[in-house]
Amino acid sequence: MSFASLGLSSELVRAVTERGYTEPTPIQAQAIPVILKGGDLMGGAQTGTGKTAGFTLPLLQLLADKQVIGKGHIRALVLTPTRELAAQVEESVRIYGKHLPLKSMMMFGGVNINPQIKQLHGRVDILVATPGRLLDHLHQKTVDLSHVEILVLDEADRMLDMGFIRDIKRVLAVLPKKRQNLLFSATFSDEIKLLADGLLNNPVLIEVARRNATAELIEQRVYPVDREKKRTLLTHLIKEHNWFQVLVFTRTKHGANNLADHLNKEGIPSLAIHGNKSQAARTRALAEFKTAKLQVLVATDIAARGIDIVELPHVVNFELPNVPEDYVHRIGRTGRAGSNGEASSLVCIDEKKLLSDIERLIKREIPVVQVPGFEPDPRIKAEPILNGQNRGQGGRGQGQGRSQSAPRAAGGQARTGGGQARSGGAPRTGTGGKPAGGAGRGAAPASAQHRSGGRGR
Repeated sequence: MSFASLGLSSELVRAVTERGYTEPTPIQAQAIPVILKGGDLMGGAQTGTGKTAGFTLPLLQLLADKQVIGKGHIRALVLTPTRELAAQVEESVRIYGKHLPLKSMMMFGGVNINPQIKQLHGRVDILVATPGRLLDHLHQKTVDLSHVEILVLDEADRMLDMGFIRDIKRVLAVLPKKRQNLLFSATFSDEIKLLADGLLNNPVLIEVARRNATAELIEQRVYPVDREKKRTLLTHLIKEHNWFQVLVFTRTKHGANNLADHLNKEGIPSLAIHGNKSQAARTRALAEFKTAKLQVLVATDIAARGIDIVELPHVVNFELPNVPEDYVHRIGRTGRAGSNGEASSLVCIDEKKLLSDIERLIKREIPVVQVPGFEPDPRIKAEPILNGQNRGQGGRGQGQGRSQSAPRAAGGQARTGGGQARSGGAPRTGTGGKPAGGAGRGAAPASAQHRSGGRGR
């Protein structure tokens, strides 16, 4: 099947070909014809399946087919949970729409609002935004959404778990009633289904992979190790196997900083990205990581949103996430586009239940690899994981207790009891929250995660 056979214009097929793509992915092959027909769609696809092109290509075609002369209005709105994802989507719009006379803009918090206001004075056909900053503009009456023809909710499960449901409803209230709605989510929780019921009109449902499935091209393994030896083991693995482009997940910002510092002292070029880093620092770190100038990138789940590297070889869970669905999201960043990938998890005794929950979700046991010299001490007792942090796993210092500013959603903790259950011990079905960014409501981990503190600008 070719992209032209899906009904895309020659301009779009040309742009896709220039990117080196010749055949559509399953989500693209199924979604593009449906969207071109003008109907609503509910799409389920794992990270790395080509979902973004699956909606940007037909969106561009629909808008180009009904060209508006002059300045025009915002005709398509794409809502994303984080600034990194907003930047990624808007970049795709520009790349695929390079041969079309359409203008796009990205909008997120954590940066000066005035340049965005100035840009809105010009022509903007497609707006890619995070909910918080978009509401800021709506409150200031600097954006007009009264002519939106197509609404896209990307990674809707993330937005709901980050607490953006009220923001989304406020945005929906100012949109035209007659419009095309596209909702994409990696998982279909009851909350997502409820949102879809109120938003979508007779939608076509597309799922290209079994729910919560892990890619077959990802080689998964578990390394049992004492909590105090995790850093040393990670250093050993990176050096012993000469790993490059290693994305390492920690639960907290403090943990990410401390682990990156440790790896640098061991001669492994590393940087940490999280919500306390400036946007410039995050962008620079991502650029160096993508070009392989940086060997290791240590990230919280939040800040990792938007990391889109086609051939990322290694993902390491320095700490397992509290919500098992987050494991699927994490390791889904490797093994993309037909490439093989490795997902390694360093698991201490405290995380045995988390591992069991993950294996139950993905319906398979993850192979265990014991590294000589790092065998767990059977005398060590399990400790509870509180606020996403437990002693010795990279907080403010080993043995100094949990981080006081551990984000609610870092690592995907749920809303109650550290995130493993909502009530009565029932496993949580939704996915963990993953804001990304420093200050904007649509992007700020610390603020977006602590409801009592508000979602600041």
